Amino acid sequence: MNLTGRTVLVTGASRGIGEAAARAFAEAGARVALLARNGDRIVELAGEIGDSALAIPCDVARYWEVAEAVDATVRAFGRLDVLVGNAGVIEPIARIDEADPESWGAAIDINLKGVFYGMRAALPVMLEQGGGTILTVSSGAAHGPVEAWSHYCASKAGAYMMTRMADEEYRERGIRALGLSPGTVATQMQREIKASGINRVSQLDWSDHIPPDWPARALVWMCSSAADPWLGDDISLRDEEVRRTIGLI
Repeated sequence: MNLTGRTVLVTGASRGIGEAAARAFAEAGARVALLARNGDRIVELAGEIGDSALAIPCDVARYWEVAEAVDATVRAFGRLDVLVGNAGVIEPIARIDEADPESWGAAIDINLKGVFYGMRAALPVMLEQGGGTILTVSSGAAHGPVEAWSHYCASKAGAYMMTRMADEEYRERGIRALGLSPGTVATQMQREIKASGINRVSQLDWSDHIPPDWPARALVWMCSSAADPWLGDDISLRDEEVRRTIGLI
């Protein structure tokens, strides 16, 4: 993929899939806006990427911060072509009867409201341009229950429906909306899951997880027309044929 001249905004860009995606998009020639609460880390990352990267400290759970980040991106680069809604949290891992209500709600604020806020802020810009691509990092948890993950499953299911809604409302106006369900990825989130000792995912060996650059490369590929058969839906990296198509095996 050659994304020269395109501008990509990545949320949750300070680590894991978000960091790998920022690097992958930059390597493809895109200008990248890096959003995360960890401002020091994304400043460091932007410095490593170079002049094509912009670090914007942002809490996706606050709409005004997301809107300001989109405005800052457009001021710096002139346009916004791709939104990668990646920011997400796995804590608090707890069964429903033991879950802390405030922490449960905070996860919804990031994992679900953060996706909506990104779309809400980016869509007017993209529609005025005549099109754009909205990619949301989804999960198998969007499609089935996992013990002690009520907050994560509920928020990811909601985010999946946001992808479907964006496709339903804006495909005919040039918006490409689709999600990526990467499977289990070797990131800090998996360390938190492992530490919980709850459910089948926590029992996986580290070698069972795919590297972060696989979903990053998939996200870049999803900006091409080759991914159009999945518009309005999730692409699963658990599917070996999908991996082969993207060039991951």
